[in-house]
Amino acid sequence: MNLSPMAQATLLLTSYFSQASSDDVKPLSNAEWGRFALWLKGKSVTPADLLATDVPSLLQTWQDPHISMARIVALLNRGHSLALATEKWQRAGLWLVTRADPEYPWRLKQRLKTDSPPLLFGCGNKNLLNMSGLAVVGSRNASDVDLQFTSLVGAKAASEKVAIVSGGARGVDETAMLGAIQEKGSVIGIMADSLLKAATSAKWRNGLMNGNLVLISPFYPEAGFSVGNAMARNKYIYCLAESALVIHSGTKGGTLNGAEENLKNGWVPLWVKPTDDRHSANAHLVAKGGRWSAADIQHLNVLALTGVGGSVPAQSDLFTPDTQPGVYNSADMAAPSHFVSVQEEEPEYATQNATSGPVDFYQIFIRELARYAKNPVTLEELMALTQLNKHQLNEWLKRATEDEVVKILTRPVRYQKRDHQD
Repeated sequence: MNLSPMAQATLLLTSYFSQASSDDVKPLSNAEWGRFALWLKGKSVTPADLLATDVPSLLQTWQDPHISMARIVALLNRGHSLALATEKWQRAGLWLVTRADPEYPWRLKQRLKTDSPPLLFGCGNKNLLNMSGLAVVGSRNASDVDLQFTSLVGAKAASEKVAIVSGGARGVDETAMLGAIQEKGSVIGIMADSLLKAATSAKWRNGLMNGNLVLISPFYPEAGFSVGNAMARNKYIYCLAESALVIHSGTKGGTLNGAEENLKNGWVPLWVKPTDDRHSANAHLVAKGGRWSAADIQHLNVLALTGVGGSVPAQSDLFTPDTQPGVYNSADMAAPSHFVSVQEEEPEYATQNATSGPVDFYQIFIRELARYAKNPVTLEELMALTQLNKHQLNEWLKRATEDEVVKILTRPVRYQKRDHQD
């Protein structure tokens, strides 16, 4: 796979190379990798350095109750297994991107911070990973009516140049993806299992050959289905998109859990298709903060559902060199392109505060809010515009209301900039 030393080290530390057994040393989880990577950054060390130096001496001050030095050494000593696995994956057309690579989805870094996967396995057109898209999710056992609607959503997305983001599972996910592929639309599929098998499946062949499909997975490419991986995969579907549409949710299961997780974290606006099924959880999701979409496919505007798109922010990572040699950036510093940049758009403000104290980001938010709330705007719309999480946005909106910067309108709740005469 022509792996860089950085990619090799990341693979060795975070991935399985065969079906897991009780005798295998366990690779680092996302959270564990985040802790270890931050520690390495503080020592001005990159993962690639672990391949070329004496690891025990390099890590002599490392202490973590769950990540022993012996575990790290054992993971790094799996070079033979790595070589065999990567040769097999390459023959099937698989590739991988790490958090340090420019193709890595910036939305995952921005929304999940250090909990974003250290690497992604994939096949197909990796240039699609940073497209603006609509996540389409729903039940595996959706009705024929819902599946027909879903297929038309995929086709509409293709005609409106919006990528479909989904999970590849039977039912709504698969139908949305195939509906877009049939119309030559762009599709991003996040697989919870069996990526190696999917790479050679006739079902996805046309999309992969035509360059309008990319299938990715943060999990071992030969992993079988597991409920844990399927649940963990949900957040990646939402975080790779600009907004999400729930076609049908049961009262329990992955669709409901994923949608509730998205609402709790405020990743993207959630739209919900109206339904006559009294046993669905669609109305529950609207009550929790989702919004009804158009029930008629003729009135569904896919581009409008995605809200405000944006160009790709500059990529950075824990181990990506800055303009100054020896200095490393955090991936968390990437800002949404449509949010104010102090350095580029407010040079006087940046200069003034460089010597007088820390930047007051609330004041930056207030200036942006004055633009966004000239007309009444909902909380979900503000979340899409600012990319702030729901908790932070609510705190600042409460403060802005108390400061009489905005007023609250009801039925539905919206925010609008106050005029001087208010």
